[in-house]
Amino acid sequence: MVRTPERRVAVFGAGYIGLVTGACFAELGHHVVVRDIDPEKVALLRSGEVPIYEPGLGDMIARNKERLTFTLDLEETLDGAEIAYVCVDTPPSASGDADLSRLWSVVRSLEGATRLKAVVVKSTVPVGTGARVRAALDEAGLSHVGYAANPEFTAEGRAVEDFLHPDRVVIGAADDATARLIEELHAGVDGPVVVMDVRSAEMVKLASNALLATKISFINEIATLCEKTGADVEEVAKAVGLDHRLGPHFLRPGIGWGGSCFPKDSEALRQLASNTGYHLQLLSAVIEVNNLQKRRAIQKLQDELGTLTGKRVALLGLTFKPGTDDMREAPSTVLAARLLAEGAEVRCWDPMARPPAAEPWSSTTRHETPELAVEGADAAIVVTEWPQLREADWAHAAAVMRRPVLFDGRNLLDPAAMRALGFTYMSVGRP
Repeated sequence: MVRTPERRVAVFGAGYIGLVTGACFAELGHHVVVRDIDPEKVALLRSGEVPIYEPGLGDMIARNKERLTFTLDLEETLDGAEIAYVCVDTPPSASGDADLSRLWSVVRSLEGATRLKAVVVKSTVPVGTGARVRAALDEAGLSHVGYAANPEFTAEGRAVEDFLHPDRVVIGAADDATARLIEELHAGVDGPVVVMDVRSAEMVKLASNALLATKISFINEIATLCEKTGADVEEVAKAVGLDHRLGPHFLRPGIGWGGSCFPKDSEALRQLASNTGYHLQLLSAVIEVNNLQKRRAIQKLQDELGTLTGKRVALLGLTFKPGTDDMREAPSTVLAARLLAEGAEVRCWDPMARPPAAEPWSSTTRHETPELAVEGADAAIVVTEWPQLREADWAHAAAVMRRPVLFDGRNLLDPAAMRALGFTYMSVGRP
């Protein structure tokens, strides 16, 4: 793409996606104002602190401070803005549908912003949302403002890289002028641009995450079958992944997927289908397998230890994946809650996690190192594949545990080496 003149961009929402979007557009040379309604978050950002952990993001924000502004003020946000990006949360509502209240709050706030050329929704929304937003803009006297869906495909831990070097930039627009404007805005991004209609763009994000979740649940089912037949899921996955039609990505067995996208988007797609009268049988099974996978970890400990009442169990890693501080839908939350319900004492270690001050975490203890977390424990579970766990002093850990029982929920460690240290070692899908 050919570099075009800088644009003035308003980003609504200083959450994970909003911050990455705003910082990356500033890196591309645009002037960006990011608005949020949380005074504490805006104050932190203005002081140079980033409220989330994402490699490279803090440096990028600091590098572009002349082109990147954070504010609570709506008028400042829209002053001179040509393009408004909506990057707000769309969490599940009580009915299971996406809660679009924050999105509609932003749309209503745009009334009178006559200098805008386009409104772009980056938030994950149900298919058909764009048509409703288009109608609302028309009613607000903004019929001259284009509308586009530009879903995000950024993975936590590499979001900056994913934005600047994506597999694809998906733009869903009803008119060619808006599509060209958003494509020009991404000039300098190293990735192909795919232009389509709005509804298809809205579907792409949900379908992509559902397919990735399906691959994970599939290999977890194969792992369970490997345990029952004596096969090794690591060898199976390696050979399956060499098939060019399938590829190796997301064929790693474990204790299930979590995070801000896979659970929410899978449920949103299933709910969208239900609202049309169609039942997504495959996706329902994918979700069920994932829910069961976390509970199978507890069953493995019960098979080895018997009752968990009075037992001390260490959870090693709390975030849903390494390289992030995100606890949203993390498998560790289910594991901690189930262990406490069974009467166990739960000890925890994680280098980045910031769990909420509520149950189950208020009933657990945090420790500075994995070795301290396992001290006096009857069992430990590797929950998150932090690289620090590969380098931990496992010989010392085995010596200070009451019973050296270890369930490696991410197949991170070498089985023979761990057994040689005296561990009763269990993993996922390996004999």
